[in-house]
Amino acid sequence: MVHMKVKRKEVRIKSLAFIILVCSFVLTGCGSKEVVQSLSPEERFAKAKALFDNEDYLDAIQEFTIITLQYQGSAVAADAQYYLAECRFKRGEYLLASYEYQTLKRNMAASPRVPEAQYKLGLCFYMLSPKSRLDQQYTKRAIDELQAYVEYYPQSEFVADATAKIAELTNRLAKKDYDTAVLYTRMDYNKAALFYYDNVIEKYHDTEYAPLAYLGKTELLMARKKYAEAKSVISKFLEKYPNSVLRGRADKLNEQIDAELKNLPSASGKQSGDAGRLPSDTNLLQTR
Repeated sequence: MVHMKVKRKEVRIKSLAFIILVCSFVLTGCGSKEVVQSLSPEERFAKAKALFDNEDYLDAIQEFTIITLQYQGSAVAADAQYYLAECRFKRGEYLLASYEYQTLKRNMAASPRVPEAQYKLGLCFYMLSPKSRLDQQYTKRAIDELQAYVEYYPQSEFVADATAKIAELTNRLAKKDYDTAVLYTRMDYNKAALFYYDNVIEKYHDTEYAPLAYLGKTELLMARKKYAEAKSVISKFLEKYPNSVLRGRADKLNEQIDAELKNLPSASGKQSGDAGRLPSDTNLLQTR
């Protein structure tokens, strides 16, 4: 009996010890929560920045978000908003990052972080920009945002990079229109093809596809026996690109046009050749 009473007493003691241990963990947890809640904005930002530097972006997002919501008027609010966007960018969440960068620009316009946020905003859409054959909505947005950065902050650190990316993206748009023109030429949709060749020539005159568009348009006009128009186009090419690597091809076309014009009764007379067929999705070209 005495032995049984001792065992029961030991069980009660162990149970009590376990309850005390659990309570201590709970109290410790509550205490740590109180400590976290009592952190100043600067201390919380330091904690969040340490998480960011350690590439623990999800936890950093949580901490930076708390700062932007609870300490909007603090000295670290703009930096927290910037690094919140940076976390999204580092994780490849470019649309979410673009939203956070725009929030910084809109709500904290006086922050010295704004110029870099403008650059990174353009970079978000640059990262989203697809190959030239796909829809180029993000490409155009990237150009707009990067161009705004260059224009508003010409002395900023990343202007050279932004300028290079604008040229790259503009070239991508030119390639899309040039490839479309070539496709329509092969399909014998000549009005549509001429529209896209002209688009490259007028909108993307400083890209590598502008000279190609001049030659493509010249060849298309020659195929339709519109030699006077073809002569005008090839003459503009020779004037604009006298040292082009395509000069040999242009000279041959020019010679062929001159030979054909000599054989015509009147170089200024009416020339044969129809405008070709239009695809269903290019009816708008009839009104241009």
